[in-house]
Amino acid sequence: MCGIAGFVVSQVNGLAGREANETVLARMTGAIAHRGPDGEGFYTHPSGVFLGHRRLSIIDVATGGQPMANEEQTRWIVYNGEIFNHDSIRPELERAGHRYRTRCDTETILHGWEEYGVRSLERYRGMFAFALWDGPSQTLFCARDRLGIKPFYYYQTSKLFVFGSEIKALLEHPDVAADLNEGAIAEYLALGYNCGEETLYKNIRRLPAGHWLRLRVDGGPLEPEIISYWDVPAGEEISRSDADWITELRQRLEETVRMRLMSDVPLGVFLSGGLDSSLITAITRTLVKGPVQTFSVGYGESQYSELSEAAETSRVLGTEHHEVRVSMADFFGELPKLIRHEDEPICWPSSVSLYFVSRLAAERVKVVLTGEGADELFAGYERYRYYTMFSRMLPYWRMLPAPVRGGLNGWVQNSMLLSAAARRKLGHTFVGRPDTFESLYLENFLCAFSRGQQTGLRGADPGEDVYKGYLRYWNSRQGQPTLQRLLYADQKTYLAELLMKQDQMSMACSIESRVPLLDHHLVEFAASVPGHLKLRGKGKYIMKQAASAWLPDSVIYRKKKGFPTPLRAWLRDPAAAPLYERLLRPNTLLAEYTRPEALRALCDRHRNGVEDATDRIWRLLNLQIWADSLLNRDRAETPLLAAKP
Repeated sequence: MCGIAGFVVSQVNGLAGREANETVLARMTGAIAHRGPDGEGFYTHPSGVFLGHRRLSIIDVATGGQPMANEEQTRWIVYNGEIFNHDSIRPELERAGHRYRTRCDTETILHGWEEYGVRSLERYRGMFAFALWDGPSQTLFCARDRLGIKPFYYYQTSKLFVFGSEIKALLEHPDVAADLNEGAIAEYLALGYNCGEETLYKNIRRLPAGHWLRLRVDGGPLEPEIISYWDVPAGEEISRSDADWITELRQRLEETVRMRLMSDVPLGVFLSGGLDSSLITAITRTLVKGPVQTFSVGYGESQYSELSEAAETSRVLGTEHHEVRVSMADFFGELPKLIRHEDEPICWPSSVSLYFVSRLAAERVKVVLTGEGADELFAGYERYRYYTMFSRMLPYWRMLPAPVRGGLNGWVQNSMLLSAAARRKLGHTFVGRPDTFESLYLENFLCAFSRGQQTGLRGADPGEDVYKGYLRYWNSRQGQPTLQRLLYADQKTYLAELLMKQDQMSMACSIESRVPLLDHHLVEFAASVPGHLKLRGKGKYIMKQAASAWLPDSVIYRKKKGFPTPLRAWLRDPAAAPLYERLLRPNTLLAEYTRPEALRALCDRHRNGVEDATDRIWRLLNLQIWADSLLNRDRAETPLLAAKP
């Protein structure tokens, strides 16, 4: 696991220009030194190609430095990730005449490119982002893994192409400015992230998951070609027994965990106490000699903490367990630093908790396995159950005339005959809200600020593009069953952001996180599993059945908490006053993009217990800190809250 950075410039301007560019390259890699504290390396080519690398040594610690070249030193690569099946690819490349000098998977990518070109990507199982300079063809070839586990950001004009594992590396280039992408604010306020290639920085984009980028450096304009090489397949109807499906899932789970135990350094598991991380831990326990190290995070507020559940699972499985508790002062004390690490506002409060458990794990291991991805593969979230139920009932509801449906919506929202609890419950169904997908799914389950709420906050309609990024994926699978469409759209958007959280928070602590459940073979298998094996009463039915080979029922059917944080209570604590002062500062991004009276009223309603605005205040606070810190380059960040003695 490492960090990569570099650029291509159309004109170098002699030795002085080259030396200046090398200084820039060193600054870029220095900005992501936390991703690779074990070493750094650089490569430059007279045509204007500059490649930089920071190394976190995991495989072949002694000889795996980068940038790495082929035998003739005509092709060079900087690479971040792991190819877990590289040992099985190596023999065929050696038979084809390629000579290895290391045990690294990096070298397999180099020789694979020489032997198979673009089609080499089809052979790799793992997580990766890399840039490969091909001297003979004067081409920079870049690629990102199928699920987007490893990040790749870039900036491009006709004369400059800049790339890196993190946005902060790009911002060290003097021609890349930290300018606000105003068009991305509405989507951020709605979902907490941007679904497509755009970021909150103007002209800085992300290479989509499962895509490659090719840039020809031939003296002409720098115009990258970007192509998709993989996508989650649409599920096919396959006739087989439930028992066969469950048996195959068990085999695939064991295979993908075994592959991700590849390491020359100590390895552990993040254990939350839920099904997914418990299952990864249990399988790991059967595959390694000696005790498995597990790590958990929680809070003093027990109703939000899974520490007791994780400790019980550890006792059942016999792991060597470690835990950390996060206080309100800890949480908000680290938040500004972590927003700088992520380069954009943090979507979920659990990201902060993930940082603390990563920091704990880094004291003992360099690699951790996590349970990310199961909910999006096998329908673990309650929203899937609710929306599929709505979709079955909607044809009957829509038999009512539109004026009747609209009248019922208004009555539910305003009737004094209904209790507040009844209004709230009906308000989450088509009886109490518009029956569109945007309203019943996005605004019901995913949005902090719906389109209408943004209008109230900002005083202007944010436009029709608020949900465009998400709807692109939802609409692309028309004709498929509702559950398949939901899972696909969430895998391309919601899960993609979860993976960025996983990468940035673990790499902030210089440890590598691996996600066994997102092996693309397992993802393709999951896409073919019938819906009734995913949703049967509750979600993840097939996962629970498969897990019975490794875990007791007390762990499998434990009530799902979902990595919560006590954020709502913290934001109502009198000690949170400095957070609201930060939100309401004049001459800030929020002061410019919101109506001060609307923002103040929202904060007051939450603090007084009139309304639960936790998600909205969290989004706004993150946006404010991000703008102050990253856009305005305010590095002298004072703590949000004073630490308690």
